[in-house]
Amino acid sequence: MRRIQTETISPIILCAIAALTVPTVAVTDDESALLLKSREITAQFATELQSALKQSMEAGGPIAAIGVCKDMAPQIAADLSRETGATVGRTSLKLRNQANTPAPWQAQVLHDFDASVTPAEYFEQVGKNGARYMKPIPTGGLCLTCHGSELSPDIRARLDEAYPGDQARGYNIGDIRGAFSVVWPDQKPADE
Repeated sequence: MRRIQTETISPIILCAIAALTVPTVAVTDDESALLLKSREITAQFATELQSALKQSMEAGGPIAAIGVCKDMAPQIAADLSRETGATVGRTSLKLRNQANTPAPWQAQVLHDFDASVTPAEYFEQVGKNGARYMKPIPTGGLCLTCHGSELSPDIRARLDEAYPGDQARGYNIGDIRGAFSVVWPDQKPADE
C-alpha cells in the first residue's frame, strides 16, 4: 500500500486533518469548475465527518465513533449529494460497509492510488457536462483504533456486529484506506 509520510502529531489531530492534508494538484485557470466544486465538497465531507468523529470520541470513546462512521457518514454523503446534484460518497478496496463497493473505474483509481501511479487526486471529465473525482483517505493514528491490526476485543466485537464481513482492518499510519468520491452526472444544461 502507498504510505503518506506524516509528522509526529497528536493522533487525534492527525486523524482529524488527515483527509485534508494530502497534497492536491495546483489549480489553473483552465481547470473545470466541477473539479473545484469536487474539492470543496470533499473538504466539507471530511471536515463534517472528522468533527463528528472527534465529538463522538470525546463523548463516548471509540465504540461511539463506530456509530458515526456507520450512520452519520452515509447521511453526510446523502445530504451533500442532495445539496449539490452530484453523487457523493466514500469507497475502498477493503470494505467495511458493502454499500461503499467501488464501481470498476473507482477500483482502478484506488489501485492507482495504492501504487502511487496517479497524483494525490483523480479527476476526469465524463461526456460533455459530467465528471468523476476521487481524493484518497490516508490512515491517521487515531484511525488505527478501528482500522489497525491490533483491535481491542470490545472494538472487534462491535465492528463484527455492525459490519459483518468487515475487511477494513490491518492498516498502518499513512496507508490509503479508501477515497472520497464525487460523481457529476452528464446532464444537458437547462439553456440548451
